[in-house]
Amino acid sequence: MAQKVTPRSQDFSRWYTDVVQYAELADYSPVRGSMVIRPYGYALWEHMQRALDDMFRATGHQNAYFPLFIPLSFIEKEAEHVEGFSPELAIVTHGGGKKLEDPLVVRPTSETIINAMFAKWIKSYRDLPLLINQWANVVRWEMRTRLFLRTTEFLWQEGHTAHETEQEARDEARLMLDVYAKFAEEWAATPVVKGIKTDAEKFAGAVESYSIEAMMGDLKALQAGTSHYLGQNFAKAFDTQFLDRNNELQYPYQTSWGVSTRLVGMTVLVHGDDQGLILPPRLAPHQVVVVPIISSEETADQVMDAGWSVTSALHDAGIRVTMDDRDGVRPGFKFNEWEMKGVPLRVEVGPRDLAEGNVTLARRDLGREGKQSVALEQVATVATDLLEEIQQALFDRAATFMADNTFYPATYGELVEGIESGGGFFYAGWCGSAACEAKVKDDTQATIRCLPFDQPDDPGPCIVCEQPGAHQAVFAKAY
Repeated sequence: MAQKVTPRSQDFSRWYTDVVQYAELADYSPVRGSMVIRPYGYALWEHMQRALDDMFRATGHQNAYFPLFIPLSFIEKEAEHVEGFSPELAIVTHGGGKKLEDPLVVRPTSETIINAMFAKWIKSYRDLPLLINQWANVVRWEMRTRLFLRTTEFLWQEGHTAHETEQEARDEARLMLDVYAKFAEEWAATPVVKGIKTDAEKFAGAVESYSIEAMMGDLKALQAGTSHYLGQNFAKAFDTQFLDRNNELQYPYQTSWGVSTRLVGMTVLVHGDDQGLILPPRLAPHQVVVVPIISSEETADQVMDAGWSVTSALHDAGIRVTMDDRDGVRPGFKFNEWEMKGVPLRVEVGPRDLAEGNVTLARRDLGREGKQSVALEQVATVATDLLEEIQQALFDRAATFMADNTFYPATYGELVEGIESGGGFFYAGWCGSAACEAKVKDDTQATIRCLPFDQPDDPGPCIVCEQPGAHQAVFAKAY
């Protein structure tokens, strides 16, 4: 691959863009702020979709689809919702050559259009709980965009549920956050902090918002998934009522929750290095690439036959494998290209190893230190074990990185100095005051990422005003 990635230490932002483009995950669209997801990037997203969709179905949710266009009047029904989303709305005012009487919003999120349907579908407590998920695209008119992390149009899933009681809805919101955390840690090999958002950071229209926060390679936080307890706000706005067990009319309690193609960006930012992507095996489009090494015409047929034999054995073992049999491309070029694309394991099939009945396995996560010789008949067994090792090793490495860059400042000065000198996650007491929260943001550009669910008995004094702390908060700069 001719392109050379900008070193992370030189320009982390440029490094990220280089990797996304050179690994052929995505490219810039002619439409400002939008991206084209290339086949390799879309394959990665599809593996994320499948894993998450299985988890959603296992918790009782069904997939549905709702319109892309939403009447502006629907958005305006919930006061906090319209105020929060107004700056990001794309509005259609003309259609079919005529001015529309009721302008249409291009879907920024679907609480309103879905609630319009819930109002028709929910009539009795027997209709509850209603557990719906949608895979869709959304549009938010962002001023500053970055591939996968923040684009005008992006892909996501959004869950929307309605419940008979407040406790059921709150439990649902927490359950789905746990699903996201499980996906992040067990599939994307990314440790996360789970917690509640402050009022300043919560979703517009929610009673409470919960999030998982992950640490990126440049020590910034990424909000990787959110789940919201909506209370009865949208139900009341759309007059969604049901007859309860006492034959009395009630408003249902609701949740919404979502993750997006931002997860692809997260995977790059957490695991990538100066050679490109490093993909967790459970998500990698190709878990193994087989590269035949042709050094002479005399051994070419033997090497190619062995390569296809290894490929077949890996495929039969349930491994996603591809063989790079391109002619006229040097092995070193192939190695670099597949390293750029982050394939977890490479099998090198060459005449010298074959003479001894072996092939060479190379782990992407360990570089030159990750090579070992393996007997041909053991390739599938060893590769299967190695893929599990790589998955765990990537998580352990990310967890160590997060632990090494998590700090507990004792004074406001230490907090400011720590954020400005490098970054990371800073745990500190917070009194609950919006003024103290705003001061940190004004002074450092860092925000309270969440109030972790796992709170100490004594959070300590507020890091800003030194009054008694009501919570322990996680402060960090974020994408």
